[in-house]
Amino acid sequence: MPWFGLGVYKVSNGDEAVLSVKEAISYGYRSIDTAAVYRNEEGVGEGIKQSGIERDQLFITSKVWNADQGFDTTLDAFDTSLQKLGLEYLDLYLIHWPVPGKYKETWKALEKLYKDGRVRAIGVSNFHVHHLQDLIRDAEIKPMVNQIEYHPHLTQNEIHQFCKQEQIQVEAWSPLKQGELLNNETITTIGNRYGKSPAQVILRWDLQNEVVTIPKSVNFTRIRENASIFDFTLTDEEMEQISSLNKNERIGPDPENFNF
Repeated sequence: MPWFGLGVYKVSNGDEAVLSVKEAISYGYRSIDTAAVYRNEEGVGEGIKQSGIERDQLFITSKVWNADQGFDTTLDAFDTSLQKLGLEYLDLYLIHWPVPGKYKETWKALEKLYKDGRVRAIGVSNFHVHHLQDLIRDAEIKPMVNQIEYHPHLTQNEIHQFCKQEQIQVEAWSPLKQGELLNNETITTIGNRYGKSPAQVILRWDLQNEVVTIPKSVNFTRIRENASIFDFTLTDEEMEQISSLNKNERIGPDPENFNF
């Protein structure tokens, strides 16, 4: 699983999705993260097709939406996602949210897809520790990934440590807090030392915390800029300064209280 990729949340289906995916892949991105509820899987698939890159060189993720959770409905939803993407398999398939009373049956469907070789890795998204503990208790296969909201204002230390202990890879969605962190004085000051943007500093912080990161952008300049994070290293002190910005503040829904 690549440490860095492109997220396509709120990217419009059609040209916007096609061109942003194609541009990212041409610039060296090899991981693309979409979901059924984003309603852009067709565009993502067309961007992948037009990129000209061999399928086995790419890591493609999608997610089963809440309304489709359950055993048979998840299998159907997976087939629909594959068809829209124009792919024969996925590299990673996730349960999008921990819908009470449904995520265990959904997980059984993901285990079947994995055993059948139709997906190469399975995981979850937005699961807290108690959700993971509950799922693992009855699972044949432990989740391989937990994709969560993660940024300097929401460091989620308890979940991060639990996942490390259980060898579950943490992946960050909304790593830049939808742009809210780009004017932060601490992050800007650190970036100036390296000639790097605040976004690059935050994404580097993710990587050094061993968190996979998938920033979203449809701006070609930012797509390229976001990827330029492998030529510098933050010091331990700088890492701590960024982590100390934590407010336990979300920009998205709380997995303990959602109704969709």
